[in-house]
Amino acid sequence: MTSLAIPAPMPVRRGPRLTTWIIAGAIGGILVGYACHLIVNSPEDRTQVAGHLSILSDIFLRAIKMIIAPLVFATLTAGIANAGGRKALGRLGVRTLLWFVVASIVSLLLGIFLVQLFQPGAGLDLTLPHGDAPEVSAPFDLSTFITHIVPRSIFEAMATNEILQIVVFSIFAGVALSGLGEKGAPLMRGVDALVELMLKITGYVMWIAPFAAFASIAAVVVVNGPGILLTFGKFIGSFYVSLIVLWLILVTAGFVVLGRPASWRVVRAVREPLLVAFTTASSEAAYPKTLESLERIGIPRRIAGFVLPLGYSFNLDGSMMYCTFALLFIAQVYGIDLTLGQQVTMLLLLMVASKGTAGVPRASLVIVAAALPHFDLPDAGLFLILGADQFLDMGRTATNVLGNSIATAAVAKWEGVTVRAGTTDDAGRQKSF
Repeated sequence: MTSLAIPAPMPVRRGPRLTTWIIAGAIGGILVGYACHLIVNSPEDRTQVAGHLSILSDIFLRAIKMIIAPLVFATLTAGIANAGGRKALGRLGVRTLLWFVVASIVSLLLGIFLVQLFQPGAGLDLTLPHGDAPEVSAPFDLSTFITHIVPRSIFEAMATNEILQIVVFSIFAGVALSGLGEKGAPLMRGVDALVELMLKITGYVMWIAPFAAFASIAAVVVVNGPGILLTFGKFIGSFYVSLIVLWLILVTAGFVVLGRPASWRVVRAVREPLLVAFTTASSEAAYPKTLESLERIGIPRRIAGFVLPLGYSFNLDGSMMYCTFALLFIAQVYGIDLTLGQQVTMLLLLMVASKGTAGVPRASLVIVAAALPHFDLPDAGLFLILGADQFLDMGRTATNVLGNSIATAAVAKWEGVTVRAGTTDDAGRQKSF
């Protein structure tokens, strides 16, 4: 019998990665925004054009917010229920908060040190606009924050995307589900299925990200023009150099805890979430992809689903460094010298205030605005950073994502988990090598 030769399968031709499309969208946004800025002369018309462009980014952010609440609830509840009981949960929580506190202090101190080293506001002679500072809502005080974290209704918390309140309810639900034993098995399967459903939806939503990156950056350039980067060049440049230093510290901490190969695996795994966070300036937009990327390198969902949601409320490394940087920048512009005692007070104040703004848009601006009167800094100083804030927000948001990713991997290592190299095939199935 003649044997038939079976032809080798044709190699699968992969299309451009999502990362490539997002970068292309960002570059296109700069070019289109600049072109519109040149063509449209009236500031009012430029604002109107930016509003039309922002429709795409608004749709993306609304789609992301649509899945955040059920995803956080499902991942955190499942993570706690699978954590191995209240004792294991307590150990996981202590280790997580320990990392968060140390990272927060390092971020704040680094901001204070580097802004005084670079002196971006020294000698800056800008004419401030007259009038009151822009309206921003004040962050919660400590008592309001403590009572606010307990939800009156989980449905209200989910409807308003109150992450801290969802976290509190999910902790109760996870502990209770763990205590049900076999009786809770059907519910446990349902929660696990909900996680898979939300991750599948996330995959569909993420393909809007390149268009959102295009629209978000184009809208800013239309209104301000590329000259905004030159006007505040020293401030923006010194802040991004400071972010690079913070990134090096975070990655070095990852080297120490995880080892060099595992630390690089984490950084490589979260490249797409970092790019999404940078181009959209939204931590929420990057959350689902970050969770999926960390699972892909072997971090169990019970750990990632516990640490990440807490990190989005308590571990905003980039945002905290920005707050000290911005406050001292404003002081330098006005020639106001703050004493060492005032700077220590600033550090403590920001440690507390930053925990009460989870879910608040442009939370860093809210914190800066609230802190200005405490150090006798003029409210009008907020005008100085408003124009460039979108570009600064992009960097600090990406830093928040990196900090939370490394924190999750570190806690996983302390829990005895080994970070591995991994990828996915065309069908989305996980491979390891």
